[in-house]
Amino acid sequence: MNEQSPIHQGQSAPTARPVARHAIAAAVALALAAGGVALAEINTPAAGSVAVPATVAAVGLPSFADVAERVVPAVVNVTVTSESSPAVMFRGHPGMQDNLPVPEFFRRFFDERGQLAPRQTQGQGSGFLVDAEGHVVTNNHVIDGATQVTVVLNDGSSHEARVVGRDDKTDLALLKIDAGRPLAYVELGDSGKARVGDWVLAVGNPFGLGGSVNAGIISARGRDIHSGPYDDYLQIDAPINRGNSGGPLFDTSGRVIGVNTAIYSPTGGSVGIGFAIPAETVRQVVAELKTTGRVARGWLGVQIQAVTPELAAGLGLDRPDGVLIAEVLADGPASKSNLRAGDVILSLNGQPLENYRDLPKRVAATPAGSRLNLEVWRNGKPWQVAITVGQMPDDTQQAALPAGGAPDASQPRLGLALAPLTPELRLQNGLDANREGLYVTQVEPGSPAARAGIEAGSLISMVGADPLTSPEQLQAAVRKAVEDKRTAVILRVERGDKALFVAVPVEQR
Repeated sequence: MNEQSPIHQGQSAPTARPVARHAIAAAVALALAAGGVALAEINTPAAGSVAVPATVAAVGLPSFADVAERVVPAVVNVTVTSESSPAVMFRGHPGMQDNLPVPEFFRRFFDERGQLAPRQTQGQGSGFLVDAEGHVVTNNHVIDGATQVTVVLNDGSSHEARVVGRDDKTDLALLKIDAGRPLAYVELGDSGKARVGDWVLAVGNPFGLGGSVNAGIISARGRDIHSGPYDDYLQIDAPINRGNSGGPLFDTSGRVIGVNTAIYSPTGGSVGIGFAIPAETVRQVVAELKTTGRVARGWLGVQIQAVTPELAAGLGLDRPDGVLIAEVLADGPASKSNLRAGDVILSLNGQPLENYRDLPKRVAATPAGSRLNLEVWRNGKPWQVAITVGQMPDDTQQAALPAGGAPDASQPRLGLALAPLTPELRLQNGLDANREGLYVTQVEPGSPAARAGIEAGSLISMVGADPLTSPEQLQAAVRKAVEDKRTAVILRVERGDKALFVAVPVEQR
């Protein structure tokens, strides 16, 4: 425990003192919003009771005081502010329930007017400095939809942060602050060497209590909680609560081996099952965000599924290994190769695929234009298929932009990035084949859509009284609203099992 941790102190480093973003997936709670804290009263021992000597209780347990003292100065509090407005509400008609959300076409029938009431909301998360210049790593869900991001250092000083880049597929984001001095920072370690049973420290800002240190062990590796296509979480039992999201997970030498991201909880509080993004993923994503502001990934254009023992038996495979191709997407790289639906990819460039999650991770790490050699199982025998990797598309079109795609100052905007419901999106988000609409991949901070309360991950199924099938249809509806001198468009927004009509103000640039 005397090994020096890789904590780097700037020339005028701050004094260390605490300061005052499916089955298991259904119960995974993102640890962002600040919550209340119950302080328990400490009672004195009753007369005649015998106190247990502290030396007995501490036998065999390590102390993390030295490593905590070294790393805490590099852990920060991330405070976000966002603007939103509730759905337009109506009242006053006999027999109509007060505060009932009413769509535009009903509003015109009743000749009623609603009031938009924008409001600011705040949330908190955690993060950590990765260099002396002020780059901060946190979770993407901590800052998602924020109009302002503030980083509070361990010395209590606050600094406005800008978003360098973000990656929703791995839930990571990179911020930058300018403190005017070199800052204490920590280094990323090697989570590949971390073993189940190793001690770990989770440091962060639970419930707004900055600089909190919690100890635990690695409970498991390679967890898939169905939060994205590249799930490969470390499972830990160190307590993680609301506000810990984006905070670092340290090994006992003080190196970051993960980013605390989510918890499994039936109650919303910690029950000893937390999940952290491994350092290898963090290192790759942060490097690209720092250089280009985005993450470029390779893409095959296929929909895949796991090979179950039953499928393996039916396909004539000895073991349930490999990746089954459920669909080859039109115009994707795979459609230009000999790959077919029903093929089982057994290996990629000679490396076996033992888990179906291995394929998207390996392909994503392959530069576009590279050639891959696949061994596939088809009709009871192996085949060799060569394929050229494509660039993964964003699958988004900016709502309320002209057809050319470039922003035009004369055009109205909503601030939505939308994607058609491809088979991949349906699979990733648990949407059945009958669901129609456009998937919200991003909401521009401070935009009309953000102020109306629309969030990334929602489904927009209608505009006015019409089913929504394309971004162009929404663009046309926005332009018509401007021509008709209406101040908002009505969208039917679905999230989870709830649906609500929302009035989104039409804003001219």
